[in-house]
Amino acid sequence: MNEPANGHGSEPVTLSLGGTTVAWYDDGGALEPSLAPRPHLHPVCTLAGTPVTDACPADHRWHLGVSVAVQDVDGNNFWGGRTYVRDHGYQRLDDHGRVIRGAWLEHTADHLEERLDWVGRDGSVLLAEHRTLRASAVPVPGAWRLDLTFTLRNVAGRPVELGSPATNGRDRAGYGGFFWRLPAHDGSLDVFTADASGEDAVHGTVSGWIAATAADPGGREWSVVVEHGDEPSAWDPWFVRVAGYPGVGASLAWSTPVSLGTGHELRRSFRAVIVDARAVDISQVELWLRRARL
Repeated sequence: MNEPANGHGSEPVTLSLGGTTVAWYDDGGALEPSLAPRPHLHPVCTLAGTPVTDACPADHRWHLGVSVAVQDVDGNNFWGGRTYVRDHGYQRLDDHGRVIRGAWLEHTADHLEERLDWVGRDGSVLLAEHRTLRASAVPVPGAWRLDLTFTLRNVAGRPVELGSPATNGRDRAGYGGFFWRLPAHDGSLDVFTADASGEDAVHGTVSGWIAATAADPGGREWSVVVEHGDEPSAWDPWFVRVAGYPGVGASLAWSTPVSLGTGHELRRSFRAVIVDARAVDISQVELWLRRARL
């Protein structure tokens, strides 16, 4: 596959397996402030080259492929777009932060590790993040594995709260944390877990994995299965959108804010299996996951 042009200015780095580039990692540095600039993976592709992410789509320009984003960090919007204000709804505010690269800690073809700074609207650093990304082969035809782990440490010198539109008054809108904007599809997008199927049934539930599967407008089938990499006590509720736009995520602050004391840390880990095929049922997904763990 040819490397796509990077529309954000700086040259992205890549994740590759056996000489095949499977993901491009953009630092987001050239994005406008209202998009909450941040490093993100886009495009992420199947081994056959089918994109399974979208970035800066017309409906939500601040959705950036696979990223870590939080709408309310001590009053700073690190998600992008309008900010949800209690009793006033979504408002256009000059409150956006940005996540910038501090230093590379590891940079190989299939493994990226870095230190990031979450910089608030006033220029102060609120959180320091340690992030790792890794691509791995999977013994399943047309499949590979992406691991993403992030640790957020409060460096603000005071307690910091991580919140969401839900914690600020919008029911069941607890988005923020790990988020995967899915690509345009042919109308067949299905989202399910081991316990539920469909947007309404899965949204807000807690389970070990979530599967999204569809075909692109050209008919190329794909699946993305995201699994929690941590112990069940660290599992966040799934955030799901199908009807309005395609996306899945894990909500750090589903209904109540997360408080980080001075110097305290929060860690989350995810693994995703990306497959050139449609996930037809639970047993197939669980087979893929077992083989991905080998």
